Amino acid sequence: MPGGKETRLLHLGEMEKLDKTLFRLEQGFELQFRLGPTLQGKAVTVYTNYPASGEVFDRHKFRTLSWHNPTGKEDDSDKYCKLDLQISGSYQYYFSLGNEKSGGGYIVVDPILRVGADNHVLPLDCVTLQTYLAKCLGPFREWEDRLKVAKETGYNMIHFTPLQMLGLSRSCYSLADQLEVNPEFSDHNKKCTWSDIGALVEKLKNEWNMLCITDVVYNHTATNSEWLRMHPESWVLDRALWHLTGMVADGKCVAKGVPPLIENDHHLNCLRKIIYEDIYPKLKLWEFFQVDVNKAVQQFKTLLTQGKMGAKSDPNKHLQILQDPEYRRLGCTVDMNIALATFIPHSNGPAAIEECCNWFRKRIEELNAEQYRQTCHHQEQAVNCLVGTVVYERIACNGPKLGPISRKHPLVTRYFTYPFKELTVEEEETMIHQPDKACYFMAHNGWVMGDDPLRNFAEPGSNVYLRRELICWGDSVKLRYGSKPEDCPYLWAHMKKYTEITAKYFHGVRLDNCHSTPIHVAEYMLDTARKLRADLYVVAELFTGSEELDNIFVNRLGITSLIREAMTAYNSHEEGRLVYRFGGEPVGSFVQPRLRPLMPAIAHALFMDITHDNECPIQHRSAYDALPSAMIVSMACCATGSTKGYDELVPHQISVVSEERFYAKWNPAAHLTPGEVNFQTGILAGRLAINRLHQELGAKGFNQARSEGNTVYVDQVDEDIVAVTRHCPNTHQSVVAVCRTAFRDPKTCFYSKEVPEMCIPGKIDEVVLEARTIERSASPYKKDLHFINGLPNFTMELREHIQIKDSKIIKQAGTAIKGPNEFVQEIEFERLTPGSVIVFR
Repeated sequence: MPGGKETRLLHLGEMEKLDKTLFRLEQGFELQFRLGPTLQGKAVTVYTNYPASGEVFDRHKFRTLSWHNPTGKEDDSDKYCKLDLQISGSYQYYFSLGNEKSGGGYIVVDPILRVGADNHVLPLDCVTLQTYLAKCLGPFREWEDRLKVAKETGYNMIHFTPLQMLGLSRSCYSLADQLEVNPEFSDHNKKCTWSDIGALVEKLKNEWNMLCITDVVYNHTATNSEWLRMHPESWVLDRALWHLTGMVADGKCVAKGVPPLIENDHHLNCLRKIIYEDIYPKLKLWEFFQVDVNKAVQQFKTLLTQGKMGAKSDPNKHLQILQDPEYRRLGCTVDMNIALATFIPHSNGPAAIEECCNWFRKRIEELNAEQYRQTCHHQEQAVNCLVGTVVYERIACNGPKLGPISRKHPLVTRYFTYPFKELTVEEEETMIHQPDKACYFMAHNGWVMGDDPLRNFAEPGSNVYLRRELICWGDSVKLRYGSKPEDCPYLWAHMKKYTEITAKYFHGVRLDNCHSTPIHVAEYMLDTARKLRADLYVVAELFTGSEELDNIFVNRLGITSLIREAMTAYNSHEEGRLVYRFGGEPVGSFVQPRLRPLMPAIAHALFMDITHDNECPIQHRSAYDALPSAMIVSMACCATGSTKGYDELVPHQISVVSEERFYAKWNPAAHLTPGEVNFQTGILAGRLAINRLHQELGAKGFNQARSEGNTVYVDQVDEDIVAVTRHCPNTHQSVVAVCRTAFRDPKTCFYSKEVPEMCIPGKIDEVVLEARTIERSASPYKKDLHFINGLPNFTMELREHIQIKDSKIIKQAGTAIKGPNEFVQEIEFERLTPGSVIVFR
């Protein structure tokens, strides 16, 4: 190809809709659209919203691509239209036959990340990210000392949780004001501003070779956000089962078998009985979905008496209840045209009309009865969810054990909130139908297990709140954007400004709860962000459970990397499988032509050993496992990451809500004081070596496997040992990491002393590194009151770039076996104890 340009060919097929197929390309590539066999000889027009040269991207503006025919012959087999891809983001294409749309899809162009004063490229597969909870950084003047730990341990990207003013709960993700810097970062002498933070971000990029990203939180805000009261049109709410909490907390249910401290199945069964016999019968929730029978019959009778006839309607349409949009009791209706066409009197006499009305009444009563049964089904599910929550929060061994029911720790998290004094259920219901008060009733946000991520669970047609299926965040309320900015101008403008601030000062964004954010809102906001920063790095967490659903979000939003978590693995075999699945895409032959078909891709991963939402791995596994699991993750052919505290072996989850202590600072000196760390702390020394290796493998093209199908090769040596291979097709060199995991505590669980031999294709040139976790005599762990501290009695031994004969883990060089096609070396291990790793090339 002229100039060595990489070209990809996308063959179009009639009625081929590829919205759920991911096509990833790099900037500088040329994409050619060509006609597939089903379109040969037909008049096809291709459209795209990729902007023409010199134009600004507009998602809704499509242009026609012109056809090129290099041979000049009337032959569809070689003609094409093309795009020169110079701008990152998500772009749509479609093609039509005549005036009818026939097919289409999306293309995602990766951003180019640059670091250093010389703006050299940071490949996506070389990213090593660490998450910091912003509120634990302390005053802004102390940030550099705390962030320096990430620099010294080889990370090249920092993810800050939101830096804005926090809500009353103190959760890092419950923001009181999206536009204001958290005032806690300021000193009494110096106010911290966005400009200050932006200057630090640029310093880290230019001097530390580190990029910075932060979260954008679009789907909820803190309940105490002042702008809620100024602009209530942004919100919806209804009222939930709050008063039962007060009754139980005040001891008013003890006589019925439910004390404030719920401890056993008897208490739970009594709770069920109270809800079924006392709460639901009084609430009569079914009335919100039913028709007032007498009112409907009277209206029907009046129409019959006046001689009204039903308009000609679809015979397939049957009488059904039409939901009252204001959800008033017995406020639902039916379509009288269908009723008049269905129930026709045999004459105009009073008796005939009365008989017809009776048949109509019977049908309405049947429809109401169906609504009653459906509501009872919802109520049954609600009780199951409610009791399940109580079991987890009060009784379960792995739960938080919240103790007695109280207003601070209610029976279940409130789904709704409002700024008025507490009233009776009946009085609150009347307020819901008063427009000047109803606008302040606000629904809390959360997530629904197994729900469709493309559906808004808070909109009409959803019964999630009624069925109590929402895993609720009681410190935030759900935002209601509508379908376009005109539906809620203030909210869209407010969040647009929030996005512009973020894109101005940071190199990328993390879409918090992407699966719960309205996708059209995220599209609008990311389009805004990319206007300010073209090469925006976009990462997101998605819990859709489906690669096709993931692709919809990646395609429409132009997501660069999806967050994947190694902590979901329950053993070493599953951890190795995750590396294989997320660690790289299938690759072709060694010699790749520059002109080749565009193949479907998998979403690029940001594979993390632990995210800030994970529970502590030390509690679920052991402290010995931190090093080998970090090594396994780092061998993945993608971006990798971790969360501050993992490397220091902090033995508990650092809560985004309750943690108020500060991170430790970097101190290279031998003697540390509280609140300081260095390479003698936890696995920090090993993390530096691991991060350096990950970046080297990505930069030097170790992206092809020994076997076909993936860019990493994972070998499950035995129950606990995982070997991961990365291969470079240019040098034919491989790097192998052998990791002995410790999902079980070696001090209390049996591990075999016999380690299987391994056969390594080729000859070992050197041991890149070998390391193991060791326990030293030190005082037992004591949680520091002011600083986040880790286990003091664990450290590690590390050796780098040594000859195989000097290795302390490899028992002997083994026997060199020269087969007909390859050179194989057998190696044995001597000190590959649980918590150890060895890497050789």
